[in-house]
Amino acid sequence: MENHQSVLSRPHNGDLDDILGVTIPALDDGFIRVIDYMGTDESIVQAARVSYGAGTKKVSEDRGLIRYLLRNRHTTPFEMCELKLHVRVPMDCWRQWIRHRTASVNEYSTRYSVAVDACRTTRPDEWRAQSDINKQGSGAAISSELGARLSQSEAEFHQASKALYHDRLDAGVAREQARKDLPLSTYTEAYWKIDLHNLLHFLALRMDSHAQYEIREYAQLIGREIVSKWVPLTWEAFLDYRLNGLSLSDIETRLLALLAQGRTEEAVQFLYEKKWLHEQQATVKESREAGEFKVKLQRMGMPVPW
Repeated sequence: MENHQSVLSRPHNGDLDDILGVTIPALDDGFIRVIDYMGTDESIVQAARVSYGAGTKKVSEDRGLIRYLLRNRHTTPFEMCELKLHVRVPMDCWRQWIRHRTASVNEYSTRYSVAVDACRTTRPDEWRAQSDINKQGSGAAISSELGARLSQSEAEFHQASKALYHDRLDAGVAREQARKDLPLSTYTEAYWKIDLHNLLHFLALRMDSHAQYEIREYAQLIGREIVSKWVPLTWEAFLDYRLNGLSLSDIETRLLALLAQGRTEEAVQFLYEKKWLHEQQATVKESREAGEFKVKLQRMGMPVPW
């Protein structure tokens, strides 16, 4: 009978071990800390090879396997790695963060403890106007003069809300009720544990240029300061195939083929047939899909034919 007993050692990464418990500042009073982790790039390779038998074990071929897995969306091996973080984040930003329901979370409770005595403040040059084309996004920066006035009123409001909260506590009001008028800029803290597959999905969405600035700051710190050290081969593949890569729909692939063959008029006609372009008051209007395809053409250095 074959003996499957063997001595196993816990995979570890010295670069990540060096920053365990180290506070990485975020925004004006937030932070991220690595509390614990499980697995490394080697764990992903080990799990993948169980599926089809032992293979070569050279680092270069481990890299190739990880790139193959990520490129072809074989996600299960990445779930063998987990990361646990301690984060301090403004509540409005945390509302976006917690929508990623694939993590285990334990948040600081303002029912049991006094709220974190810090609010996210906004410098005069940080105020952003509403986007004209994106209903949930930001546009250009607001003037410094208006920004200074907004920052001043923000500081006054923070002070007033803090005083109101502590007046209620001093009067004996229950913490669970005294907190109800705290602003969304109040910082909260949480332990957040997530596997690598779902973490990469979080980063792909929240590091994107369309993500809100505040949560993008946290995502960039997690990616560049933590994940890149923890699983460098996976991080390299993630940048190539997910974050900085381009995906093409069937329509986009057909359009690209026409443009590559110099059949520009056919490509434009195809755009009209698919209702990506239409005439409105003698002006050519484009759909959101057409606008996104335009950005992809520009990234590839190709001319936009409309």
